[in-house]
Amino acid sequence: MKNLDQRDKIIEYSLKLNSTNLSPLRSGNISLRSEENGTDGYLITPSGKKYETLKPEDIVFMGLNEEVENNNLTNKPSSEWRFHRDIYVNKQVAQAIVHAHSPHATAVSSHGKAIPPFHYMIALAGGEDIKCADYATFGTEELSNNVIKALENRNACLMSNHGQVAFGKDLEDAFELAQEIENICHQYTIALKLGKPKILSFKEMKKVLNKAKDYKKGWDD
Repeated sequence: MKNLDQRDKIIEYSLKLNSTNLSPLRSGNISLRSEENGTDGYLITPSGKKYETLKPEDIVFMGLNEEVENNNLTNKPSSEWRFHRDIYVNKQVAQAIVHAHSPHATAVSSHGKAIPPFHYMIALAGGEDIKCADYATFGTEELSNNVIKALENRNACLMSNHGQVAFGKDLEDAFELAQEIENICHQYTIALKLGKPKILSFKEMKKVLNKAKDYKKGWDD
């Protein structure tokens, strides 16, 4: 079987979606940029299967130029394959994608607004705020277009009335970022209960963004 290591890695992190409560039950999806038989594409979790039942052969390979409607796949890819594909096409740095219906991110996304810089860790998403993609029906081209727009100069965003999506250099990186987004959303909901939080200035966030480039090299407070 081609790309067995990648398929196993996707299953490993799919199980973590449930075990960490980042995305309960069958919700959410995961993908990895890949290549098969000279075709550039990505491996993605299948549609509708419980994560604990996944086997390597269940993981679906899709070419970057491939449409689900035009193939003869045994397993159907996640219904959200379209925005995974479009992220890989538009973001060359993206090597892995995690989409989750995490509780706090989903709750915050229902307001359809960006998260302002109430905390400097907002910078982990790549900018001075965390954008929220406009709502569209799941699996549609409209939703994919909205996600790509919200990810401009960002590596994570909320999806209105839906959840969140994050990408990274590998699955560990993308998954950790998705966890960070969920944590930030949790903090934001607590802050809002106390009133309107203080918002950091654009100037301050520019300083933070410069420091955040070295976050995983030792900047941790």
